[in-house]
Amino acid sequence: MKILVVTGSPRKGSNTDLMADAFAEGAREAGHDVRVRHLYEHKVGPCLACEYCLAHDGTCVQTDDMNELLADVDAADALVVASPIYWFDVSAQSKCFIDRLYARARKGFSIKAFAFLLDSGSPGVYAAAEAQLADICGYLKWENKGAFTAPGMDGRGAIKDTGYLDGAREFGRTFA
Repeated sequence: MKILVVTGSPRKGSNTDLMADAFAEGAREAGHDVRVRHLYEHKVGPCLACEYCLAHDGTCVQTDDMNELLADVDAADALVVASPIYWFDVSAQSKCFIDRLYARARKGFSIKAFAFLLDSGSPGVYAAAEAQLADICGYLKWENKGAFTAPGMDGRGAIKDTGYLDGAREFGRTFA
């Protein structure tokens, strides 16, 4: 299976990045082809709702990096979005990426499965992201692989002192 992992933390080397790397390692151990893309390395603006993409085979009118990322989406069988939770939902970077998937609304997707990797400072703040995951999967008929959550991440690298990296790695190993 070709898995695209997109990280939405604005900080390089974040807990989110570490969690995504652990997931990717586990998925590769299970024989999957995994590509990890970090949104902090790309300019992805919000959707303009102009619907240019609907009339142009999924190409967005914006000249940012999303068309490059959409090529990765097109090549993937599964999508995993890794994001910190900011104010009870995925980061703005993650949300822009997700919103810009609209460019494939008419063209369609090769993706068959979707999951989230989520970390936060507090427990019990995942409801909005989990609802978004369920709604996306329900609407697009993708298999909902669930949300792996890592609460209590109060500082950079805090995830290293927990069992969450092992959990993310195992989530990747069992992602089939």
